[in-house]
Amino acid sequence: MNAELCRKAAEKIGNPNILVNLVSKRVRQLTSAGGAGSRPLVDHVEHLGAADIALREIIEDKITYEPLPEATEPARTPGRHRRL
Repeated sequence: MNAELCRKAAEKIGNPNILVNLVSKRVRQLTSAGGAGSRPLVDHVEHLGAADIALREIIEDKITYEPLPEATEPARTPGRHRRL
């Protein structure tokens, strides 16, 4: 993986955990079916690996993500407690 592409993509996304998940999901898409899976969304990818292609797609805003809404705790129903 190209370190410069990693740095630029990390600046775009912000959260390294989300970046890892985006890249790994996109790599699976690109390499599925023996390489006949998804086509790259960027040009000039002849000498790039799947992870570098995914990073370039993120840098060029071809791939984005939407954060999930904040999780809230479910409301408890009164009278439904189990005794141990």
